[in-house]
Amino acid sequence: MKNSWFQRYLLPGFIFQSVIVAGAYGSGKELEQFFLGLGPIGGLLGIAVTTVIFSIVLMASFEFSRHFRLYDYRSFFKALLGPLWPLYEILYVLLMILVISIVGAAAGDILRDTFGLPAFLGTAGIMILIALLVFYGTTAVEKFLALWSFVLYATYLTFLGWHLVQHGEQILDNLNSAAITPGWLQSGVAYSGYNLAAIPAILFCLRHLQRRREALTAGFLGGIFGMLPAALFFIAMIGQYDTLIAEEDGGRLPVTILINALSGANVFVYLFPIVLFGTFVETGAALIHGVNERLDHTFAEKGIRMPDWMRPAVAVAILFVAVVLADTIGLTNLVAQGYGSITWGFLLIYVLPILTYGVWLLIRRSPAK
Repeated sequence: MKNSWFQRYLLPGFIFQSVIVAGAYGSGKELEQFFLGLGPIGGLLGIAVTTVIFSIVLMASFEFSRHFRLYDYRSFFKALLGPLWPLYEILYVLLMILVISIVGAAAGDILRDTFGLPAFLGTAGIMILIALLVFYGTTAVEKFLALWSFVLYATYLTFLGWHLVQHGEQILDNLNSAAITPGWLQSGVAYSGYNLAAIPAILFCLRHLQRRREALTAGFLGGIFGMLPAALFFIAMIGQYDTLIAEEDGGRLPVTILINALSGANVFVYLFPIVLFGTFVETGAALIHGVNERLDHTFAEKGIRMPDWMRPAVAVAILFVAVVLADTIGLTNLVAQGYGSITWGFLLIYVLPILTYGVWLLIRRSPAK
């Protein structure tokens, strides 16, 4: 159904969640990197801070996009930053390659840890699936991202429920005995920084929005949708807190440790890799599709139709660079070294302008509709 209630209120949040899940979020590596060291309570507070920031920036961005009819990141930032708009594109391309590199590295690590297969098979498989989805365009991307979000939530809820049954007492004990560790506010802000950079890449799904109320509601829900899986996963991590801290610099991913901690959970050995592979495809496809939408709009401005061959060609070129980077550097180093370098750039050129100048433009030029 065109412009259905689901498309207007829920779809944007699900697509945002799909983009930011990525390899390191879905496997628990990002949660370990940003929140685990803060302790159980500090980590949950950091996740709450990120959720609030997500909702605020999503609400402002969705309404800015809806009102001014800006559905690709080039148009969005030309309106927001004027001649400085290429600054976002430079950082976005760097982030996209970094994230897809992490997706590929995590896919390989999970295949190796779970099935004992060569890591390159997981990396190559993910890249092929991403290229195929991008080839089929916006409708296919929207449908797959929305569908897989439901699969993800069902899996994470079941996974947490299993941990609560078997390790609920340990989770409560660790929460009750934990002190609030300083730094949770800074970690929540830092984690939101580079993830928020993905918002302008998903503007293609905002064509369904018709009123300000819809944009603000979709943005508010988007922040919750984006971090709810992280909160569910982190609560399960609290039960294995000591083991995860001891293994923080080791080779095993948090998801592997959590699966191994469950008795009679052989189903997750096979289910989680499938679900995570799907999230990897979601993230990579959405980010690359954002680039293709930007190129498509540029062609349209010149009165030219974007060639059909260009979409898969762009995908293959980006994936090739990302695969080489993932193979050369590895997952742990990508997470540790890559994110901190560009997070603050996105906060300065996107988050700050949209929450100040962008909101001012909306108040000045647009009555509520």
